[in-house]
Amino acid sequence: MPETLSAAPAQRIQAIDLARGLAVCLMILSHGVNGLLDFDQFTSWGLVPVHATTKIASSLFIMVFGIALAVAFVPHTGDAEWPRRRHKLLLRGVLVLFWYKLLTIVEMAPTHPPGEVLDALLYRRFPSYVEILGFYAIALLWMPFALPLWPRLPRALRVASPLLALLLAWLVARLVDFGTHHQLQALLVEHEDHYTWGQLSRLPLVLLGLLIGGWLLDARDRTGARLRLAALLAAAGALLLLAFAIDAGPALVERLEAIARNAGKHPPELRFMLFSLGGALLALGIAIAGGEGLARLLAPVTVVGTDALKAFVFHIFVIFVLLRWLLGYLHAVSYMHALLLTLALILATAAWIKLTSWVHARA
Repeated sequence: MPETLSAAPAQRIQAIDLARGLAVCLMILSHGVNGLLDFDQFTSWGLVPVHATTKIASSLFIMVFGIALAVAFVPHTGDAEWPRRRHKLLLRGVLVLFWYKLLTIVEMAPTHPPGEVLDALLYRRFPSYVEILGFYAIALLWMPFALPLWPRLPRALRVASPLLALLLAWLVARLVDFGTHHQLQALLVEHEDHYTWGQLSRLPLVLLGLLIGGWLLDARDRTGARLRLAALLAAAGALLLLAFAIDAGPALVERLEAIARNAGKHPPELRFMLFSLGGALLALGIAIAGGEGLARLLAPVTVVGTDALKAFVFHIFVIFVLLRWLLGYLHAVSYMHALLLTLALILATAAWIKLTSWVHARA
């Protein structure tokens, strides 16, 4: 997960922590309510705007992953520090892989037979709530070897790279015959029968994050440049959201409800990505413009963003062990009850990170 892909404490860019924290909090909001209720138990105002808004989380999360790589690792790919930092990334990938498999058991064991859980552990099928960890685990095991190429590419090629990666993913999805190997297709470019994140299909978002991270690193000490970058990102996000609204036309509410129900999320479809990426860019622009002041104002969100893996592990254990198993809240509470529990879980997650960080600092 990207929280350790950040600079040393004295060099942290708090806007990155805020943006990452916003992505994680929206993810917790989605998982918390969805983990207790089916969509047909949601209120209409719960679907739109609450759960439609949470769909920006995945795009924002993956972009921030690229931003963190650009800020904390790309500047060191050509110096003597790089082998140590590459080793750190690889170890992080192994750690994320461990938590991915453990949390797969936590998610699936109470409601699936042992054979299906074993299939998920062996990549014959996939979980849903914790699958984003699977994406990060694999990415962290191959990206450290590709990252040194990034600063060596011509600037024009770096700028074009998200579109080139999008074209590559499109070609692979349509021209490569995976036969019966649906799981491999899912891991690379996604498959409609598997709720997973493709390395190639989501690579454009990582590359976009690398671009934004490089620009942010250059602009971090220049207020004018930082605000121009923020305005550019917010404007781009607003244009994508406008394109989504124009495409939807009179059926805007119905389209938003479909987005809230994950229509077009896996594999990623144009309408879903217009909304998700548009909202993510708008949120990222606001976080960068707000800087340290906004990060302090939204302190619980920023704290969650400082350790996303710890936040992810904590909220999954609370939802699936405490709320669903021990308290028996699965399909047994109202929408408002589930929403309030989830909002409390977000605050509890921030408190857990703060407490464990305090203990670790004094150990």
